[in-house]
Amino acid sequence: MAKNSGVNGQLHEWFIAKDCPPSVAHVALTTVAIVASYLIARLFRLQEAYWAPTSAIIVVQSTLTAALPVSMQYVAGTAVGAAMGAATEIYFPGSVWACGAAIFAIGLICVVLRIERSAFRYASITLVIVMLVPRSTSARLVALHRFFEVSIGIAVGLALFTMWQKMDLRTSPGVTQTSPVR
Repeated sequence: MAKNSGVNGQLHEWFIAKDCPPSVAHVALTTVAIVASYLIARLFRLQEAYWAPTSAIIVVQSTLTAALPVSMQYVAGTAVGAAMGAATEIYFPGSVWACGAAIFAIGLICVVLRIERSAFRYASITLVIVMLVPRSTSARLVALHRFFEVSIGIAVGLALFTMWQKMDLRTSPGVTQTSPVR
């Protein structure tokens, strides 16, 4: 049988999992992480609690060994972006030009310190949210909330990921004891 070529074949290659299909365990882990992180963020009365489950998804969508470095890059990038966004917003409120300059400055710092691109990406996303999304509250408060919302999602995702692995609830066929939950 000939290999399916053309657009349909390319789409098949892009979407059909070969190496890392989701399992029922992974779906359950993701669902619990999303719900738990959102409820915890709401418990702390964070205005944009949806950032907690968004962060949890990023953590649980990788293997456990990859989740910790990604999580640390996400926390560090969010902290830098929040701090730079809050500081820049004091002098240049709502300025897209100041936002661009601040992102460029963060990028240069990342280049000099050889920081991972993902940390730069998270810093840039946070900075844009802090500076360019119109709100009635101060940018400093938005920055602080963003850091806590993201941190809650990461903490919940890592905690559940770790507990899940320890409980060894892998339900997909063919998963061995040494395979990560996917």
